[in-house]
Amino acid sequence: MQQPFDITIGSVDYAVFPEGNEIYTIFKDGKEYIQIQKDTDLQWLKLDAETALPLFETDEEVAKIGAQILAYVPEEDDEEESYDGELDQDDELDG
Repeated sequence: MQQPFDITIGSVDYAVFPEGNEIYTIFKDGKEYIQIQKDTDLQWLKLDAETALPLFETDEEVAKIGAQILAYVPEEDDEEESYDGELDQDDELDG
């Protein structure tokens, strides 16, 4: 699963938490703000806060957040990415 990440739109910072199944929880100003779901590459839906059902209404902010999610490229962390739980031949065990 994708790790949480931050995006900025204009002067507003958002924290994006992927939930799976193309659903994302969005935090704004340090507080949970909305949940959105990808419908198509160009269409994102806001989820109702009480029922978690998609709301089929146009929301420019949701569309911008969705576009930034699609454009996001995770930063590679070589140490975490390359570690597979096994020791290389160069690694030594104490003991």
